[in-house]
Amino acid sequence: MTTKPAAAAAHATVYGYPRQGPNRELKKAIEGYWKGRVGAPELRRTAAELRAATWRQLAEAGVHEVPTGDFSYYDHVLDTSVMVDAVPDRHREAVAADAMDGYFAMARGSQDVAPLEMTKWFDTN
Repeated sequence: MTTKPAAAAAHATVYGYPRQGPNRELKKAIEGYWKGRVGAPELRRTAAELRAATWRQLAEAGVHEVPTGDFSYYDHVLDTSVMVDAVPDRHREAVAADAMDGYFAMARGSQDVAPLEMTKWFDTN
């Protein structure tokens, strides 16, 4: 029987790695989208490039299990609501017309509809 030291069995991963980019690229792209200066394809491309760069950085740093599926344009709770189709009736038309615009309308509101209510948990946003 071969025995391995306990340290040999340990693997590294990281959860909650910052998603904004080293120079806040995601924040700038989202704000540009909101102002109409950045289109949805460019916003998606920026997000994809940031995710890929993060995965490479973590892999090169020796992280054994690089997490995926933890990205959000705005909020993880909002993402889950959309994923399970828990979209309030007042937002359904906007989401059906344009998924990205509807997503941000739920978060921030629009001229036509109020945003979703923000709930604080454990004294946080």
